[in-house]
Amino acid sequence: MTTPQALGLRKSFGFGDRLGLATPGHLAALRRFPDFAGIFAQQSIRELTRTQRTPEEVMSAAQKALTAAGHAAPWGADGDHLKTPEDVQRVAAAGFCFFTIDPSAYVNNAADTMDEAALRTEVAAQEADGLFSGFDWQDYYLNRVFNVSPRFAPFRFDEESLFRAAVKYARATAHAATMGEAIKQASAGRAFDIEVSVDETDSPTTPLEHLFFALELQRRGVPNLVSLAPRFIGDFEKGIDYRGDLGKFEEQLRVHVAISKFAGPYKISIHSGSDKFSAYPAIGRVCGSLLHVKTAGTSYLEALRVAARVNVPLFAEIAAFSRGCFETDRASYHISATNQQVAALPAYRSVADEPAYLDDVAGRQLLHVTFGSVLTRGRTAGGRSFKEALLETLEQHSGLHAELLETHFVKHLALLTAG
Repeated sequence: MTTPQALGLRKSFGFGDRLGLATPGHLAALRRFPDFAGIFAQQSIRELTRTQRTPEEVMSAAQKALTAAGHAAPWGADGDHLKTPEDVQRVAAAGFCFFTIDPSAYVNNAADTMDEAALRTEVAAQEADGLFSGFDWQDYYLNRVFNVSPRFAPFRFDEESLFRAAVKYARATAHAATMGEAIKQASAGRAFDIEVSVDETDSPTTPLEHLFFALELQRRGVPNLVSLAPRFIGDFEKGIDYRGDLGKFEEQLRVHVAISKFAGPYKISIHSGSDKFSAYPAIGRVCGSLLHVKTAGTSYLEALRVAARVNVPLFAEIAAFSRGCFETDRASYHISATNQQVAALPAYRSVADEPAYLDDVAGRQLLHVTFGSVLTRGRTAGGRSFKEALLETLEQHSGLHAELLETHFVKHLALLTAG
């Protein structure tokens, strides 16, 4: 099947591919877990900018690989972290049918710490701006009991919790509605799915905030909402395992899933979802079929692992270049690796140094966040672009590349089904 499809509520797994050569390995892993639908064309606007790719190139790379493999099952294509109607038009024109709305610019992260006067001032501003026009929102939320699930105590808003939720998220839900209409128009009659993501915000999304957010998306008529990505407790950092209390994470995840059934149903989406091996059994167990997992940079790291094994000089130059870019490139990512840890990494001399760069936290996060600089600005000592040299290495060793990816993602998917 060469055309992506809307997958609806089917359990799904997103494979980001920053180089356009990873789909054979992704597909080999997914074929062993047929209960998951694959999203093989997936790229955020940020990644498109940093890799200097187009949505058409992302789509074409996936389609060619799936055609060559004779893949017949439905698959999806995700235009990720879309912030403007112009973003929507770009990916829709290339045939994408899964649209991830990112309204994070409209989330007020200060809501958690505002005093009463500041909260009331912002609520008044929202009402003056017409965010709740024609809807007696305070009466609706304050005078209702929300029986989300018999497993949990009923949800109730008091004035403070309602005002904090509204100040934090009401403008974001209004923007999501605007984006939803843009997606509907850009899809021109084609079936489509929508995800809304608020994972890249400063503080976790509490269950009560999740309920407010979801009910507001519903009230505003965001069409075809199939998944929502909250900001979870603990840390979902790039390229490494979950950091936090797994027991508390699972306990709160159960509440998030109950809300997704009550206010949807829609899937819970796990962003920065790669390499969260310790959390996967709980995620799979609790979410069941209402699950979407999104990965991206981890496939790029497996491509670099190929170079680290078969083209040591190239990887050594990439590693050294990345160390020089790290302080600048880390600014837009949630990571814990420090400049000091990165500076302490050994110079890459042989495959004996591979674990320091591709298995340990500092090395993985160094390579993860510098991908844009590597692929667009980096050059070998001989003047050749890193991207060209890396693509050649991967094409010459396509079997190893596919094998590493298959092994890596089988580990992901097996743990997600282990619960």
